[in-house]
Amino acid sequence: MNSTALKIPSLEHEVSPEEWQLRVDLAAAYRLVAAFKWDDLVFTHISARLPGSHDSFLINPYGLMFDEITASSLVKIDSHGNKLGSSEFPVNPAGFTIHSAIHSARHDAQCVLHVHSLNGIAVSAQKGGVLPLSQQSIFVLSNLSYHSYEGVALRDDEKPRLVADLGPSNNYLMLRNHGLLTLGATVADAFVAMYLFESTCTIQVRAMAGGSELIPIDPRIISTASEQARVATRGAGGGGLAWPALLRKLDRVDPSYRT
Repeated sequence: MNSTALKIPSLEHEVSPEEWQLRVDLAAAYRLVAAFKWDDLVFTHISARLPGSHDSFLINPYGLMFDEITASSLVKIDSHGNKLGSSEFPVNPAGFTIHSAIHSARHDAQCVLHVHSLNGIAVSAQKGGVLPLSQQSIFVLSNLSYHSYEGVALRDDEKPRLVADLGPSNNYLMLRNHGLLTLGATVADAFVAMYLFESTCTIQVRAMAGGSELIPIDPRIISTASEQARVATRGAGGGGLAWPALLRKLDRVDPSYRT
């Protein structure tokens, strides 16, 4: 899809180079979520903290499909979801509830990515949660948290429980009966983490649907592999290596996310 029909004025020369690069990366993440079919119409969000800021963020313009989002259409908001500066697009402050809680507590997370993917929700509704059934699952199980469903995430009083469940260092959060969430020091890291998370859930759903007895990974292997996963997902082994290739893939299909 070509989103140039929206005729969104470019902000490239109106913001700092650092903000513009973040806008391009975040817009790319939205397009990739759509390409991998993890989106839920116009719902869910990916947020990114602006460089050098503790309380300014970029988020999607509410009402645009994820494959329409461009770097210039992203909306700058504060920690309460209120718009900063002028933008023709609305935002959904209520949809920022989960993100604002995590950004406030985890300053190591530049990006928070949340999806309502079908396989992710399916596993989130299974009592056992993520099972050690695949190599992909080891990466997730190495730092996975769970948060019980409390209804649509609109209430501020849920925030402390959400933050406590996530913990100080985990980057994967399964929202029970709701969906998946990942954190990253960069947009790239958060996206690649979500790719592993969703792949883990897809493999699990398919394996369980096959009807045969499952072979769980030995706990002794998990304890060793978990440390290997933490090493492998740092630096170039995380988002840094795959992200440029993902951007090239987007550019071949429709580079308008960069506008």
